[in-house]
Amino acid sequence: MQVVSPSRLRNAIAEHLRDGMTRRQIENFFEDLGLAPWPDEWVSLTKAAFVWSILGDHTLPELADVARRVLDEVEAPGLAALVDRLGPTGVAGDLKNLIFAADGPKPKIVFRDAVNNDIALVENEQYCLVYDRPLGPSGLTWKELTDWWAAREGLSGQSPTEVSRSLYSRLDRSLGGNDAERRILRTYADRYVRLGSGIPALIPQVYLHYDPYTKRQGGTALARQRMDFLLLLPNRARVVIECDGVQHYADDLGRASPQRYAEMVAEDRGLRLRGYEVYRFGGQELREDARPGDLLRTFFDALAARHGGGA
Repeated sequence: MQVVSPSRLRNAIAEHLRDGMTRRQIENFFEDLGLAPWPDEWVSLTKAAFVWSILGDHTLPELADVARRVLDEVEAPGLAALVDRLGPTGVAGDLKNLIFAADGPKPKIVFRDAVNNDIALVENEQYCLVYDRPLGPSGLTWKELTDWWAAREGLSGQSPTEVSRSLYSRLDRSLGGNDAERRILRTYADRYVRLGSGIPALIPQVYLHYDPYTKRQGGTALARQRMDFLLLLPNRARVVIECDGVQHYADDLGRASPQRYAEMVAEDRGLRLRGYEVYRFGGQELREDARPGDLLRTFFDALAARHGGGA
């Protein structure tokens, strides 16, 4: 993979905004990104110089996020080619609803504003967590998640370690009696201790689809309403980790079910085509007597290296 320098990407963003938008549209674009206001003297700059001034101190991951947002607004094949060279393209669009770690009855979700895709939880909200802060270019780190948790729970007077333990306990509770998933969460938590809280957060039991109806009411029996784990990485990369028990490939009597398996792989294909990465572990791999720690540590190290984070 060829290296794209920050200055080259910054120039490409400036050129394509200059050619594709008016000055006022460019100002509105950056206001929407939360990068306004700017000094009065910038008014006299050309459109390209104006963009350069705003983005002059941005890192490559931050510029990559801006570039992808530019591509949402204007036709920019040259910029798209540079973005393609940055690595995994990630998922188009912005994350709007992150509902996770349910430890009780399924929440009831309704649209508050269907035009803007604004939702509201009107029942069983107390059993799940809803992350309600915008994502930055770095995705969602453990530090950002613990900062949110401290504010939500009124833990500002506690140490970062105490807040982390409190959040970990709450996430662990959402796994119920699933020991295989608990080993994944525990192994990843060891990385927070070893590498620090700036690494991506591993988020359990994330709602992907939502069907408000039961099967009796005509529900669609979606193949996967929740993801076992989700990582929100830089450059809009989203990684799904699934732990497969017998229910993924057998019927309720324990007999092999080609239909269930077909539904699972079809759902995986759909996720990958939308830009997600999907990784599956067989339940047998994560049995305690299989000593899965080394397997999981090797996997997480390789995943971090793939996304430019090292081990």
